[in-house]
Amino acid sequence: MASSVGLALCGEALVVRGGSRLLATSTSSREDGQPGDKGSDTILASTFSKSGSYFALTDDSKRLILFRTKPWQCLSVRTVVRRCTALTFTASEEKVLVADKSGDVYSFSVPEPHGGGKLELGHLSMLLDVAVSPDDRFVLTADRDEKIRVSWATAPHSIESFCLGHTEFVSRIFVVPDHPELLLSSSGDRTLRLWEYRSGRELHCCHLSGLQEPAEPWSDQRFAASRIAYWPREQCVALLCDRLPVVFLFQLDTARRQLVHRQQLSFQHRVWDAAFEESRGLWVLQDCQEAPLVLCRPVDGHWQSDGDSAEVERLSAVLRGNWAMLEGSAGTDGGFSSLYKATCDNMTTYLKRKEERLQQQLERKRRRDPPPGHNGPAKRAKAGEEPQGCSS
Repeated sequence: MASSVGLALCGEALVVRGGSRLLATSTSSREDGQPGDKGSDTILASTFSKSGSYFALTDDSKRLILFRTKPWQCLSVRTVVRRCTALTFTASEEKVLVADKSGDVYSFSVPEPHGGGKLELGHLSMLLDVAVSPDDRFVLTADRDEKIRVSWATAPHSIESFCLGHTEFVSRIFVVPDHPELLLSSSGDRTLRLWEYRSGRELHCCHLSGLQEPAEPWSDQRFAASRIAYWPREQCVALLCDRLPVVFLFQLDTARRQLVHRQQLSFQHRVWDAAFEESRGLWVLQDCQEAPLVLCRPVDGHWQSDGDSAEVERLSAVLRGNWAMLEGSAGTDGGFSSLYKATCDNMTTYLKRKEERLQQQLERKRRRDPPPGHNGPAKRAKAGEEPQGCSS
């Protein structure tokens, strides 16, 4: 489930979406974009293709809208069967894969932008994310029932493996581009896991609850990751958690096949989204009109915000001028809280009801069979017998 506010980066192209509007601009100073109003319905998911040549989004009017980015041009508006939860381009950029709430994945052609969708695979549970391997051989899907499935792209009914271990819904999956055999996943169980996905083997599990300070006001809350971002330059993994004003930073140690926690970036406001730009660092979009964008860079091994960047101020000014598209989403829930499954203690309920039934049975028995001597004198008097102890 995606938040109604999002940030996407590819090269120098930067797109911010809020509600039913999107703003396309550039991190360089050569061009500024204008918000494009594509209807009145909320944008549910959006993504760039690998090269940044295409951009796709879906909304809650069940539309898939495909753009060319160089220059920006709407190529098609197509109808999807059900509301989308996630989408991605194949590495070849020939298809867009759309995952929906019913558990199905449809593919839509990019070279033929008006072609209909084709059903590729299905789950019995709601899908929350979809990804493809860098060689387009595998389609990876994550669902509400704690499963990650790895299917062959050319024959999606053929399942290569399952990655099992999460104890709550799997909110995000990410195939590491420079180590294509590795997969990162996050879940409502507050863990970030590293997998060798073709074999379904879990390599490392990082419990986020162990990284929190007890004094933090959100330390006892349930939360799920809403974004996994990766920077190949430093093999850095950024994890953004829904509704929290922090970003967790990890180092991917490929030699030891593990994740090493490096730093926790804290912010004064709720963080909406985050994405890496290859040449600069980590862009963070937050719920603050005065400073909506923050750029963080590594300095001597420690990440810190670059408050003096002219590019940050220029882009923040663009967002301030279009703040109306974002402010309606301030404080809204990204939808993860509704995905937790209700739990109940069946044994306690059973024993309580059993005790109630036993008490009811005993009460009925007492009423039906009164104890000996109960109302005895009254019964004998009715039969014409004189009670003992009475004289005429």
